[in-house]
Amino acid sequence: MSFHAISYLAPNWLEFYQAVTLYLGRVLGCQADLMVGECDPLEDSRLYEDAIDLAFICGLPFVRYGRIRPRQFSAIAAPVMQAERYQNTPIYFSDIIVHAESLFQTFSDLANSTVCYNDPGSNSGYYLLRDRLIQEQRPQFFKHAIQSGSHQRSIRWVIDRKADCAAIDSTVLEQEFRVFPELAHHVKIIESSRSCPMPPIVVATHLGNPVIEQIQSALLHPDSELSAAMASMQIQRFAAVTTEDYATIADLYDDVTNSCFSQL
Repeated sequence: MSFHAISYLAPNWLEFYQAVTLYLGRVLGCQADLMVGECDPLEDSRLYEDAIDLAFICGLPFVRYGRIRPRQFSAIAAPVMQAERYQNTPIYFSDIIVHAESLFQTFSDLANSTVCYNDPGSNSGYYLLRDRLIQEQRPQFFKHAIQSGSHQRSIRWVIDRKADCAAIDSTVLEQEFRVFPELAHHVKIIESSRSCPMPPIVVATHLGNPVIEQIQSALLHPDSELSAAMASMQIQRFAAVTTEDYATIADLYDDVTNSCFSQL
């Protein structure tokens, strides 16, 4: 038996996803390999061919793909971060960042500024930002919107003043500050979004219920090696989740796409 996992999430978490994949290989007693998604999940032929056993994926593409191919994947677990803001639940936020020396103090101050975003399919970098624009009730809020290609690049574009602001997944931002602590001195957070369900670990239903239950149990009860990897990422534990837990993201996506005030 071989086990094929893929990550569509931020590169600065990739080493951790590798640790999870290797751990599951040990649990299942098989070769487990991790691939890196190089395109939008909704455009990845490997998903449509049902060639993936497990995916680390943002909640938004997960629910959008589920509308195309219902019941192919099931959400089984998601990380719970240690920091107090996460309230011992599998949630994250989108942090609106600006340069530490800028005069921006509130989101409304960003009117007519230049925003950058990682990807037009991203919940944290794009749709949560568009959701926030609905509150402003202005058809055109930002002067310019430019795509950076990644959260890490968006952070550096704000620091280099190529853009005035960006919306960054809070867990990605925190990890980037752990790896490059000097960056924290050049960035300030002026606002955070409402909480969203943490990106899930999803498994293919073709594995069958016994294997799926074995994988979920293994994640909820990690061995010492995986526990050490979790601690290095400031993950407190894995929590059991279900596909239905991501309905709130589907609702947000529908509200944003139907609003005339949400365009970047």
